[in-house]
Amino acid sequence: MKALWLEDKTLSVRDVARPTPAAGEALVRVRLAGVCATDLELVKGYYPYTGIPGHEFVGEIVEAPDAPGRAGERVVGEINAVCGQCGTCRRGHPRHCERRTVLGIVNRNGVFAEYLTLPVANLLRVPEHVPDEAAVFTEPLAAALEIQDQMTIDPAARVLVIGAGRLGQLIARSLVSTGARIEAVALHPRQKALLTAAGVGLVDEADVPSRCVDVVVEATGSASGFALAQKAVRPRGTIVLKSTYAGRLEIDAAPIVVDEITIIGSRCGDFVPAVRMLDERRIDPRDLIDGERSLTDALRALDAAAAPGALKILVRP
Repeated sequence: MKALWLEDKTLSVRDVARPTPAAGEALVRVRLAGVCATDLELVKGYYPYTGIPGHEFVGEIVEAPDAPGRAGERVVGEINAVCGQCGTCRRGHPRHCERRTVLGIVNRNGVFAEYLTLPVANLLRVPEHVPDEAAVFTEPLAAALEIQDQMTIDPAARVLVIGAGRLGQLIARSLVSTGARIEAVALHPRQKALLTAAGVGLVDEADVPSRCVDVVVEATGSASGFALAQKAVRPRGTIVLKSTYAGRLEIDAAPIVVDEITIIGSRCGDFVPAVRMLDERRIDPRDLIDGERSLTDALRALDAAAAPGALKILVRP
């Protein structure tokens, strides 16, 4: 099968063997995949990974030896394949499984290919009327909704999202439903227009207020975003970190201690509420699509996704 291969920070499209599902797993034909900022950071060396990158997809189950009745289902898939036996799994936090593999990120080939394998338990059926172009956003939408699973957003709160790219747009839209005052820092005209249409207020980077925002979500994908978040958050406020990027983050810790700031790392989320939100059309992310490339043109797809202001680029095998 054709696949995009990452090795030593170099990408190439090549022929690789079609995967064979292990016990409890399914073989899935990829219908559509999305490029994420994490994919771009892997190329820069965010995590030492060799294999097929990519983790956002919608596909069709081709075979599932342990669940033959599910063959033919259109599905999305939770990206963490877990053991279920380690201490972390037993404590009810399987996404942090001590032996997990992560689709296209940690010891498991990903979605920029014609086929992939995942545990059957990870695969969630897509409702019939949710189009592929919306379903492919399930993973990042779940990550956006994870914020509300980790903390309660008071309707009286002021919330600032720093970064209005692929994930930042979904975070801002999902937070609108809390009733809180949602604002965002955006740099590009199309990002601003999409936020305004979704009922999100705009704040210029130069006008970010000092020490008065209740919750700041940092989703810039760059280290500079944290300094802006630290400036904006009020004493005893909360900073939610969503960025993953190569390199180290330098933090001035003293103000965090003095102002008693809470910092929350936020990663993956539950797919069930994300699929439900898409099914009920409370969020339609298709206006975030900036283009589509074939798998054989996947190198250009990642180049397009890396362009300043780019939103979602899709790859179709």
